[in-house]
Amino acid sequence: MNQIKTVSGRGIPLQGNDIDTDRIIPARFLRCVTFDGLGKSAFIDDRAQENGQHPFDLPQFQGANILVVNNNFGCGSSREHAPQALAKWGIQGIVGESFAEIFFGNCLAMGIPCVTLEPEAIDQLQQRLLENPQAPTTLDLEKMTVSCGDWKKDLSLAEGPRKMLLGGTWDTVGQLSENIDRIRATASNLPYINWSTPARAS
Repeated sequence: MNQIKTVSGRGIPLQGNDIDTDRIIPARFLRCVTFDGLGKSAFIDDRAQENGQHPFDLPQFQGANILVVNNNFGCGSSREHAPQALAKWGIQGIVGESFAEIFFGNCLAMGIPCVTLEPEAIDQLQQRLLENPQAPTTLDLEKMTVSCGDWKKDLSLAEGPRKMLLGGTWDTVGQLSENIDRIRATASNLPYINWSTPARAS
């Protein structure tokens, strides 16, 4: 199963509170048939307003995979397209002050850890990434720490989601694939019911 113990790479800071899912991926993109092309449209309206100065457009943050946000990230509509757009852009983990509950759950179902830090630590991490975008950054779910270069802080994550990520049980499709023989054996022992035959009144 797909166990997630660490996420390593580079960070990308996105400053601002209450960034909702409509800003992450506008409602007009909900008509897509698959999620495959959503990455290029992540934050598309914000990026247009910032004329190339949005972090997702800046060359120094291309290829980053750990998003660092502030308070109440992912609020608003419960659309699963929001974490899908972030994942298709390349995000594999998110550090923030807090997350909207449904957004958090949608990320967990995709294996994207959403871990929290105190506001002061978030500000420090964002500033470090602005100053040194190439700094190696790691989320360690076993030790519950985040590091950026020589800077390190303790993370917070509820024990239930943490165990799901570490154990791979977040991945329901993977669990089904791993247990396909047991599923077939169970199905073969189930009684046959002919649903086309009307039930008789007793």
